[in-house]
Amino acid sequence: MDVDLTLLLVLDLAGVFAFALNGALTAIRVARIDIIGVLTLGVITALGGGIVRDIMIGDVPPATFSDWRYLAVAATGALVAFGLGARLTRLTMPITVLDAAGLSLFAVTGAGKALEFGLGPVQAVILGAVTAVGGGTIRDMMLQRVPTVLRSELYAIPALVAATLTVVGHGLGPVALAPVLAALACFVIRMVGVRLDLHAPRPRGFEPQE
Repeated sequence: MDVDLTLLLVLDLAGVFAFALNGALTAIRVARIDIIGVLTLGVITALGGGIVRDIMIGDVPPATFSDWRYLAVAATGALVAFGLGARLTRLTMPITVLDAAGLSLFAVTGAGKALEFGLGPVQAVILGAVTAVGGGTIRDMMLQRVPTVLRSELYAIPALVAATLTVVGHGLGPVALAPVLAALACFVIRMVGVRLDLHAPRPRGFEPQE
């Protein structure tokens, strides 16, 4: 297997695990659900964005259904969260860190797969962001929450940065470290935004309604 494709698969599966764990922990923290609910929301968080991406680029059936490893890793992440949930539900930072990790990895792999299928740089950036935020958006809607990507905090912007860096790195040639550096940049921007309470620009003259 090509080195770049192997790295892409490893990053993709790492993102699946991180998002599944994050999605399940978020569900446990905000809703009283059983193991089926935890598994469902964990798997949806981990795989939803990738399914949307694969359908949009015509890679059907999506990798989720053609490669058993995706479902296995997603289910494992959700079950780990279920088993450790009692210890972790009161801890906000681990959930935030896992979410930032999943966001970073999926933005990179989403853009990378779009490029692999011959899409242009702009389309690859968009699909990288869709891959990164899609699963979490579906999860939040199922939990009847305003999706994180629609809030004013820095969330979509780091994903767009990572996807853009992935596209730029691809244009410069086969650089194995480019996806890793792009994911790291996304993670750092997201965590700095959380730490310093930074927000994306908001419309002037409007205050959020409760």
